[in-house]
This record gives sequence, structure tokens and C-alpha cells, in this order.
Amino acid sequence: MSVTLGMILEARERLKGVAQRTGLVQFKALSDDNTQVYLKTEDLQNTGSFKVRGAYIKIASLSAEERASGVIASSAGNHAQGVALAAKAFGCPATIVMPAGAPLSKVMATRELGANVVLHGTVYDDAYAKACSLQAETGATFIHPFNDPMVIAGQGTIGLEIMDDLPDVKTIVVPIGGGGLASGVAAAVKMLHPNVRVVGVQASGAAGMKASLEAGHVVSLDHAKTIADGIAVKQPGDLTFEICRKYVDEVVTVDDDEIAQAILFLMERGKMVAEGAGAAAVAAIMGRKFDTSGKVVAVISGGNIDVTMISRIIEKGLLRAGRVSKLRILMQDRPGQLELVSHIIGAGGANVMAVHHDRTDVDLDIRDAILEITMETQDRAHAGRIIEALREAGFKVMN
Repeated sequence: MSVTLGMILEARERLKGVAQRTGLVQFKALSDDNTQVYLKTEDLQNTGSFKVRGAYIKIASLSAEERASGVIASSAGNHAQGVALAAKAFGCPATIVMPAGAPLSKVMATRELGANVVLHGTVYDDAYAKACSLQAETGATFIHPFNDPMVIAGQGTIGLEIMDDLPDVKTIVVPIGGGGLASGVAAAVKMLHPNVRVVGVQASGAAGMKASLEAGHVVSLDHAKTIADGIAVKQPGDLTFEICRKYVDEVVTVDDDEIAQAILFLMERGKMVAEGAGAAAVAAIMGRKFDTSGKVVAVISGGNIDVTMISRIIEKGLLRAGRVSKLRILMQDRPGQLELVSHIIGAGGANVMAVHHDRTDVDLDIRDAILEITMETQDRAHAGRIIEALREAGFKVMN
């Protein structure tokens, strides 16, 4: 069964009062004279991601008997919540298989929506295999997270909304895992506006769709490793592959460092919390991975991210940007040295966050000590000036 424009238009009508019509806001922090960036804020959607659209449309298409028998799904988290919410709306039981490493916030949210959660495997594909096994045992209807025409039609409603809100958009940038979102958006947009470009973005550690498009057929990766758990898929669907091959103009990749920087940038400059998959499109724009001229829309697909992950991303992001620096300073073990280091750092406009003084290292000369300092700076250049000042004062600085 293919996905038609009529299916997507019908899905839009069915979703009224169910899925929010999320906003399209200009992101001036990434815009300049050549590029105007807009964000499609699906992170503000019900359950915090776009997935409720496709899940609801699929369950709505089932018969009363099928709903009574229950539904089953596999998910890294967002599809789980979408299926759980839709199943609750229709009063049918739902079982969701999630990878054991799925963010705790997503697991808890899925259970709170009334679904039975089974944790299995380490990535989505492991959970998918387990869900298929359970489906064969129970006879419940499997709600595929991406390789299903009704699910794709539901996700395609995002494309319709973007075109309604910004008719002169030049490029729409969409994250790709299994391809449900990208194929839905691309189909909806291209069938109505064939001149609008659609660019897919994958994590470099899980670029199954890109590899498949380059090979000309669906391929399965040996592993999928990325902080963007929502797009950590080893193999795209055959249906989503065909639709993406037909309608997606280009697929680019971003690495985990770039995704982390985009999460931090969205948080700091856009006042928006995005998960890894949700920030992938912005990461591609920040890295100028494609022609970003004209009006560009980045789909922020979800905002369900663990606070522990946010903490790690903030810490590493500040270190990479040079806004936090960790120094190891070899100094003479005598009075006044620590005070001198503190004076140089303070005079340079930096702020000391943590200090550890060690004179017991067996590799040290008996007259030396190691001072480990974490300091807050403006950027790498600022940190570099302070390091140079310390070296000019005679200290050996290792960073």
C-alpha cells in the first residue's frame, strides 16, 4: 500500500483536536542575510514529539475487533508514548517493547499513559525483534514506528502545516531514523510543491538510510550508536526507503559532538529543550552541511531528553566551546604559588570553579606539586590568554 496525498489530507482532519498544530517560529540566532531559519516545534507536541500523529492515525484505522485485541509496538521512547496515548484514547490495551537503555523519562511517561512496558535489548532493532515475537504470541496488532502507510500519512501532516505557514519555504530539514517522519513530510510537500527541497539528517553513527540510498537498496548496519536515541536505527523500512528515494533530495550526517552542540545552542539561544534526534536538523544547519540559503525550516522532532543527558551535554559543550577549561599546572611546592595562580586567573577575568592541590603523586619531584583547576571563561581565546599568562609567570600548564 502506497501513501497518497488523500491519505495525508484525511489524516490532518482526523488529528484535529488530538494533535496540536505546533508553531513555526523564526530562529534568528541561526539566521543571517543569506539564510532565514524557522523551527517547526514538534517538541511542544502532545507527549513531547511528533510520534502521536502517526500512532493515532494507525490505531484510528483499526476495526473495533482489532482494537479489542490490543496493540503492540517497539520504540526508543517517543513512538511508545504516541502509541500509549492513542491506545488510551481508543480504550485498547497496549504493550510497548523498549531498549533497556531507553531514557528513564520516556519509560516512565509511557507507563503513566497506561501501557505495559517491556525492556529488551540495547537498540531499537533489538526491541523490534522482541515485539514481533510477542505479537505472534498474542495476536495483537503491531503498530510499526515508521514502515506503515497510515503512520507515514500521520507524520506527513507536519509537511502540510509547514507549507500552510510558510508557502515560500525553500528547504525543509528533517531528522531520519527509520524514515517515517522524513518520508511523510517529503511526500506531503513534494506532491503539492515539487520545487521545495527536502533534506534528511542522520546521526553519523546510525546512517542506515543514507547507506541504503547510496547502495540503491535497503541495507542493515552492524550497529547504531549515537546520543540521538530517537534515530538510532540500523535498518530503514522498505516503504520509507522507496518514498525517501523518490522525494528526499539529499541526506546528510552529523556526529554526536555536532548534535550535542545543537542541543546546547537551542537551549541557550532558542530557550528550547530538544532531544538528540530533535536537534539533528539544527546541527546540520549549524554545520552548513547543505545549501542553507533562503528560507529553511528545521523540524524539531522531539524534546524528550533525560536531565542527566542534558547535564552531560552542557558540561561537555562548555568544555568544547572553551567556556569551561580544566588545567593541570605543575608548580613549586612553596608558599604563595597558589595565591599567584589565583591572582593571574582572576586578573584575566576568569572564574575559578574547582581546585585540587596534589603533592603526593609519586612521579612528582619532591619539591613540586600539581594544581588541577577548573575555570569558567568566555571562549577558547579567553582561556588561551590566561594559559599564556600562567606560562609567562613560569608555570607549566597542561590542558
